[in-house]
Amino acid sequence: MTLTQLEIFSLVAELRGFTLAAHRLGVSQSAVSHALKSLEQELGVELLRRHQSQVELSDIGEQLLLRARAMLGLANTLRQEAADARGMKRGTLRIGSFGPTSSIKLLPKILQRFREVHPGIEVHMDEGPDRQVIQWLEERRIDIGFVVLPEERFDTFALIEDQMVALLPLNHRLVVRSDVSLKELCDDPFVLTEAGSSELVSRLFNAARLQPNIRYRCSQLISTLDAVSRGDAITLVAEGSLPDMENPRYVSKPLSPAVRRQVGLAVLDQRQSSPATLAFIELATQMNQR
Repeated sequence: MTLTQLEIFSLVAELRGFTLAAHRLGVSQSAVSHALKSLEQELGVELLRRHQSQVELSDIGEQLLLRARAMLGLANTLRQEAADARGMKRGTLRIGSFGPTSSIKLLPKILQRFREVHPGIEVHMDEGPDRQVIQWLEERRIDIGFVVLPEERFDTFALIEDQMVALLPLNHRLVVRSDVSLKELCDDPFVLTEAGSSELVSRLFNAARLQPNIRYRCSQLISTLDAVSRGDAITLVAEGSLPDMENPRYVSKPLSPAVRRQVGLAVLDQRQSSPATLAFIELATQMNQR
């Protein structure tokens, strides 16, 4: 068993296909097939089921994929520790990001500075809803992720804090109020943003035993803002996720009682994190303590 075989197995499982994996790795499809066949023969189990142009993991393949990713992560850490001894000139860092708060307001500045300090580190970024970033961390598909805190299952590092705000159309009856309650947000059509802090929004309503009148679900914040601006619905979002705009076509109101939101970085286990991951954490926390 080699790390190359495990890398190929992990990538085929992620992309659900031999051709895509071969293209990503820059090798022939036959080389990918041969590597996986050799791995299955050595282990004595079927890892993948082939279905014409796609593949799916067997039950044992699902179990072994987590082990394979863990081994690849540790191997990457070993490489980076060796690189660290040489001045961290090489290495890879995989980052998971969610919503505008991290993808637009936090990550670009941190990443720019990180590349200036560590130009030899190759950075891979994946974006998805907050719950997706959590899953990627658990599956070891990323080294570090931006998350909404608290997250007790990970080692976390706080970066910024903002508050949850209601977004209302300009002519809404509640715009004259200084703040609004969760209960008052249940009377109108509600648009839920699947990206960003959707899990936090759901938890807030559930904890209050309230049910918003969800009429729309949007995968992107810009679609949510458009729905509110048209007067089709109201919503609840994090203040830090809102774009900097002059004369926006909506009004934001804080909640009563106020609800704070904290965003930070999370790793599966700080003790096993690579030097590049630790360097990113240190730089990010320094930049956001100013």
